[in-house]
Amino acid sequence: MLKHERVRAQLEELIHSNYRSGDCLPGERFLEQKFGVSRITVRRAISELVQAGLLVRVHGKGTFVSHGRVQSHLHLASFHEDIRNAGMTPGTKVIDAYWEEPPENLQKFFPQTQRLLHLKRLRLGNGLPVSVDQSWIPEDIAQPFVHSDLTSSLYELFSSSGTPVVGAQQTVEAGKPSEDLAHLLEISPREPVLIFHRYSYTLIDGIKFPIEHTVSTYRADRYRLSMHVESSSSTCSAH
Repeated sequence: MLKHERVRAQLEELIHSNYRSGDCLPGERFLEQKFGVSRITVRRAISELVQAGLLVRVHGKGTFVSHGRVQSHLHLASFHEDIRNAGMTPGTKVIDAYWEEPPENLQKFFPQTQRLLHLKRLRLGNGLPVSVDQSWIPEDIAQPFVHSDLTSSLYELFSSSGTPVVGAQQTVEAGKPSEDLAHLLEISPREPVLIFHRYSYTLIDGIKFPIEHTVSTYRADRYRLSMHVESSSSTCSAH
């Protein structure tokens, strides 16, 4: 076993036996002395535990025992549902909300819309930042709930106003956050994030109608995707 692997195993055992979710890990100097290794070895072991989801780094504060990663199964569900399914308490802070003309990149998706509600929200799991969502919603869809509690699930607001989401197209890519998003997510701008682009639809008089475009930027150390893939079966017969 390599030295950093041994330290990782010892550190993992230490965490499970002495620490709880949210506890701050001792400093690197303490861990160097405890395990009798170099700081480079300690840092590598910690980095691997961060990648595994057991630890999380909070920029400027330290390294903490993780509350666990939120797992999504690539289904049509709200952030609140995913967080609750992970055994956490969801939370939302509204960062900004205002009306604007459709940006050029959204004019094809919202071809007949005069104004959009631009909603920017910080999403939390057990009080810790998980993602920043930026949503654009047509004015006629948003008007019934624009003065409601915008910290609640948008899917629930859509349903309560009679325009539930019936389908969506979503893509995911890796990226780096802007300075603003990194600050909200409490990470360094150099850290990787997962960026979701979602285009959602509702049915109005039996016609599919665009209802929402959302760009969600997730901390990669607090969110992961799960996919169920099946191979197509085939049968062969000899003649």
